[in-house]
Amino acid sequence: MIKHVVMWTFKDHAEGATKQENIVKFTTMLTSLVGVVPGIELLEVGAKQAASPADNYDVVLITEFKTWADLQAYAVHPEHQKVVTFAKQVVSGRAAVDYEF
Repeated sequence: MIKHVVMWTFKDHAEGATKQENIVKFTTMLTSLVGVVPGIELLEVGAKQAASPADNYDVVLITEFKTWADLQAYAVHPEHQKVVTFAKQVVSGRAAVDYEF
């Protein structure tokens, strides 16, 4: 199995919306990929809670795939690319790691 973990920080304002509005839209876009993009075995999205330290990332995505090929297919899938396009407009930072377990 392959685990793909990504964390993002968001701009305070972007695309005419607040940070929180963009986080809600973004997390909704990510969860909507389940059942649409083949190969996703698990998709979990979490947004930072108010009690979290200010320097924590705003959103985390944890996904699992059976193979590296499934992860690559996810990466280039048109519906995932819509999420990527939106992220590029509203995100200020990103960190990611992929590993086999």
